[in-house]
Amino acid sequence: MKLAIHHIESGTFSERWIDYCIQREIPYKPVNCYDSDIIAQINDCDALLWHHNHVLPKDVLFARQLLVSVESSGKSVFPDYRTGWHFDDKLGQKYLMEALNLPLVPSYSFYSKPDAITWFKTTSFPKVFKLRGGAGSKNVMLVRNMHEALSIADKAFGRGFRQYNAFTAIREQVRKFRLGKAGMTDIIKAMAHIVYPLKVEQAKGREKGYVYFQDFMPDNLFDIRVIVIGNKAFAIKRMVRQNDFRASGSGHILYKKEDIDERCVSLAFLSNQKIRSQCIAFDFVFDQNNNPLIVEISYGFMAKGYDPCPGYWDKEMNWHEGKFNPYGWMIDHLIETIGAETR
Repeated sequence: MKLAIHHIESGTFSERWIDYCIQREIPYKPVNCYDSDIIAQINDCDALLWHHNHVLPKDVLFARQLLVSVESSGKSVFPDYRTGWHFDDKLGQKYLMEALNLPLVPSYSFYSKPDAITWFKTTSFPKVFKLRGGAGSKNVMLVRNMHEALSIADKAFGRGFRQYNAFTAIREQVRKFRLGKAGMTDIIKAMAHIVYPLKVEQAKGREKGYVYFQDFMPDNLFDIRVIVIGNKAFAIKRMVRQNDFRASGSGHILYKKEDIDERCVSLAFLSNQKIRSQCIAFDFVFDQNNNPLIVEISYGFMAKGYDPCPGYWDKEMNWHEGKFNPYGWMIDHLIETIGAETR
């Protein structure tokens, strides 16, 4: 048994995967998924692991296609199809969670301007508008009235939206600068992208031809993110930005067990029984009756943001205090899958 691990970018899961394989003496082979002969590179391996990234143009171009192809050959992969097809695709997530009858924040998508306008006339505001891609609350805005909604529709069914909102990014870097979490260089870089698009923008082009809205859940001062890997889960509480409604990417995180509403953890386990993802992060907010609702999902997350987590829950909702290695869980789960397939 041998694992193929794509390892190019620092700060990805692959660093943790390789460390775990070395510690546990698990045979592995570093590979480069960008090479034309990647299929030949993994001929002697039983699985391929690639923590692909939604902001890297090359990953966006072919990561899903490669992983599905390898999976089709009978090898195990991470992320597999059920885990990764909806990554960074809020429209896909909407349909998936509606089809599985999961408690999604009510969400609405329209693919023509007349249909969108008809809905504007019958719905209430505010609503939350989102592009289908983006993390850390990027490409998310509060739409307060029909006038603002019509302006968004004009743009969505006209010139379209940039993948990267430079002005929002500048405001975010200024906010972090005031908190001591960013420097002037970060602000200058954000300003430069007013003129110079990110490479991923050049690869994907403008977002157009649809609008996607969710109901606004007022009075949420935080969200809860729960990550489920196999039969284990861990969670964080993310506070919203000052004078804002967005929590993702705020950088203000609480980690204590008592900070986490365990209904979210239980609901994450139950939801993943239907989704059947190898690794999945659920973002929860609460409705006006204090019921947890799913905002969106993702297989990937920033590893260092979760290192301070003080423990985890098992599927029976037992709490396990102490440090843990979720990247090792990913490896172990994959090896179990390989073992099951060869028996």
